[in-house]
Amino acid sequence: MDETNQKFTDKKLLVKGLKMLGLALPLLVLTTYIFTVAFLNKEKIPLYILLPLGIIGMAATIYLLFGGIKTILKAVFD
Repeated sequence: MDETNQKFTDKKLLVKGLKMLGLALPLLVLTTYIFTVAFLNKEKIPLYILLPLGIIGMAATIYLLFGGIKTILKAVFD
């Protein structure tokens, strides 16, 4: 078996992907809490402030989750 063509995991890219996932986890918990607080205060002003903030935060969470998984897979299999 020819071992000169063997590829190894890109550790820098793997760490970058793990950092993205590490940032997405607290953001996921925080945006869930923001949604809950926004919908508990339907008659007050915080609904109009916190709901868009929660939506933007959830979009960022989804981006970080999929980006982190994609980066990890690229580090391992490319």
